[in-house]
Amino acid sequence: MRFFAALVVALTADAVVASSWFGKSVYNKWHETELERWLSDHNVPYPTPADRKDLENLVKDNWNGKVVQPYQSWETPQLSAYLKERGYQVKKGTEKNKDSLISQVKQYWYETESEATNAYTNVRDWIFDSWTDSQLKTFLDKNGIPNPTPTNRASLLKTARENYQSIANKLGQNYYYPGNWLYESWSDSDLKSWFDARGYPVPQPTSRDSLIASLRRQSRVASLKSSAAASSASASAASAQASLSNALFDSWSESELKKWFDTNGIKVPQGSKKNELVALARKHRAQLLGDSASATLSSAYGAATTRAGNEYVAATNGAQYYIDLVKEKLGLAASQASASVTSATGAAAKSASSASAAAAKSASSASKEAVKSASSASKNAGKNAQKATDAASESASKAKHRAQEAGQKATDYAKEEL
Repeated sequence: MRFFAALVVALTADAVVASSWFGKSVYNKWHETELERWLSDHNVPYPTPADRKDLENLVKDNWNGKVVQPYQSWETPQLSAYLKERGYQVKKGTEKNKDSLISQVKQYWYETESEATNAYTNVRDWIFDSWTDSQLKTFLDKNGIPNPTPTNRASLLKTARENYQSIANKLGQNYYYPGNWLYESWSDSDLKSWFDARGYPVPQPTSRDSLIASLRRQSRVASLKSSAAASSASASAASAQASLSNALFDSWSESELKKWFDTNGIKVPQGSKKNELVALARKHRAQLLGDSASATLSSAYGAATTRAGNEYVAATNGAQYYIDLVKEKLGLAASQASASVTSATGAAAKSASSASAAAAKSASSASKEAVKSASSASKNAGKNAQKATDAASESASKAKHRAQEAGQKATDYAKEEL
């Protein structure tokens, strides 16, 4: 009996998911004008007049190719470019095989079928992700919403999202798949700049309606790119920060490590050896610098670009701590210490902004090189502390150049988002 009950529950759950995948739970709430708008935005012809059922069926027939797997309509250069952006090698011999490239992109696509469809249940959660801070402020001002205090990107996004539906209701507009009202505060140059910044072709003919239609259609993918950039930024910034601190910990003497513990109120077990002291320092570094798992989760709210910015700030703040330690412990000149660690931080920021696995991989490789250099120097910690620090700085500088070369194109995109 229990088996049959469990089977019924499982089948019911599968049916709910399947319904969501086909988009029915999303667009069956849409107004007819929203259905027509979606079809028009995606260049799907529809009869006029048409009854609602016909419009829903047309959306259903095209939903997978336009929302779930938009890359199905991409050409081979765009498919290859996506794989490179994500840090994946195109399989040898498939460079010009569109079907094979589509299969590869599908394997590494940003989101699952259910995630793609469910995203349209709350458009407000991502529709503002690719807006600039200035555009968010103007949107709030135009609709009589006071700018939040403090006025930073996270608070602006939060305020825009919270007021999105009420603004639409006040204007008598639909909000499931919003019309041109959402972009009334954008100038024509704002619209064109949005495409230029992302390397998207400006639609022709270049009318305001066509610009907004194309922007609306591509906003979801732009948001997904931002999220991917944030994930890469988080990983790269954390990797570079860990690399820097690991190199310094390895280069310190036992007395320097113990003094660091005393300064931060950390108890050290009696008789601890050098390797145990270093391990303890690394363990507590996460707590002191706020890069623990709980801290990362608590800061996850907000736009993808905001998360990337938060990680960058955490990295630079952490680096400043080590600037002070290097000056105090290793006796470096203030300007030299600042330049060395700022270089490492710059490498982290460049790699973070790249939004590409290739740049992140370069930063990770440089991190290992920095640790290896510092560990080698630590055998003679008292005499070679200076050399270890120089090695870490040099490795960080190399990371900067590798990250710049590997991800320049993606860096330009991420800079726009930030």
